[in-house]
Amino acid sequence: MILKQFYLPCLAHASYIVGDEPTGTAAVVDPQRDIDQYIAFAADHGLHIKHVFLTHLHADFVAGHLELRDRVGAKIYLGAAAKAGYAFTPLHDGDILEFGNVRLKVLETPGHTPESISIVVYDRGTSDTQPHAVLTGDTLFIGDVGRPDLRAALGWSAAELGSMLFDSVHTKLLALPDQSLVYPAHGAGSLCGKAISKETVSTLGEQRRSNYALQPMSKEAFIEVVTADQPEAPAYFVYDAVLNSQERPTLDQALARGMNPLTLDAVLELQAAGAQILDTRDAAEFASAHLAASINIGLVGQYATWAGTVLDRKNPIVIIADPGMENESAIRLGRIGFDHVAGYLRDGLHSLQSRPELVAFTERLSAQFAAELLSSSEPPLAIDVRAPRERAQKFIAGSVSIPLNHLTENLDKLPKDRTLLVYCAGGYRSSIAASLLKRSGFDPVGEIAGGIVGWESAKLPVQTSPVLP
Repeated sequence: MILKQFYLPCLAHASYIVGDEPTGTAAVVDPQRDIDQYIAFAADHGLHIKHVFLTHLHADFVAGHLELRDRVGAKIYLGAAAKAGYAFTPLHDGDILEFGNVRLKVLETPGHTPESISIVVYDRGTSDTQPHAVLTGDTLFIGDVGRPDLRAALGWSAAELGSMLFDSVHTKLLALPDQSLVYPAHGAGSLCGKAISKETVSTLGEQRRSNYALQPMSKEAFIEVVTADQPEAPAYFVYDAVLNSQERPTLDQALARGMNPLTLDAVLELQAAGAQILDTRDAAEFASAHLAASINIGLVGQYATWAGTVLDRKNPIVIIADPGMENESAIRLGRIGFDHVAGYLRDGLHSLQSRPELVAFTERLSAQFAAELLSSSEPPLAIDVRAPRERAQKFIAGSVSIPLNHLTENLDKLPKDRTLLVYCAGGYRSSIAASLLKRSGFDPVGEIAGGIVGWESAKLPVQTSPVLP
């Protein structure tokens, strides 16, 4: 038996191939939308991907089940409670799929979503009765459990799903042997939980000992603790959950339609008609020169998550990227279902060399210089775009808190007759924020280079009161 984990850091997403070498058969569980790596791995090991499972209808990414169906003929499996617009095999509690030495046994484990399943993996070449591992989807993470509040927009309350989650964890998963390996669908950084470990595999026994949500408590206490202090989910989560239940174009079809090289004049025409110009270069490069009114979301960070948060799904997206990175920029948008790419600027920023009047920049101020300005008689307004929990730990005195995911809805609260100075933890989010502010007509707008980290490195004071001003 082969059990291989594929981990995608930018979405903190784990997917799996379970294969049987003697029969040359494989199943993929919770695939990302760009599926080449699964096909390549299968080919290298003499496997044919015949089955593809979704442990649930994911909210934070668009899965690659339709891509595997269309590319290699894989059969799609979902939990029996799922509703979808494509053909799938519904899986009930106790259903078994066997191929060669591999046995996959389904547990219905609702809670994170109503249709969630977990898949118990047996290596029959080793033991016919003892599980080797359990693929828990978003029901059980390393260090956490799946949040039960993401289906509110679809009619499910957090209390209802939290009650289901308690039962699923205690009657289904904790009934498995302690030595069973636990392989979840997400790791640290995912917004599908609040305390997920950086580890991507554990054992059920270790989780029984160390996972806060698995400690002895009543169902009521469990619901209270797992619903408290959850990070705010981006608006695109509901969109992706619905998209995962629908028939839709594959990623290859979306890329073929959207990856068009555009002249500068064509880009300007699209921009004038409302297109979103997305510059995916590094924040420092963007600050030094960019097309005016473009939005910077760098590929180096949580690109897809922030793109899904600050871009809309109605207006076309035009990409400006480092040469050769246009396709990667579009693929990573496609992973969250943002297929409305109209094309990319041919030759990237080099296209602007003969049009200097179109070039804008963002001033990035050293922490020391920023501190001097903030203590002057006419100081800029410092805007902290970090999350409230980050700000509660420390912040620059006198700054106002407007988290990046709420910036555009609070623009009317900001002065247009005063310099704005944005900061975050290290500079990634402040670049996004500054570009959004400038696109909305605010000027001048600057950033504190290095964010709060740079500020503290310069030995400048921070406010540490937990009271948020």
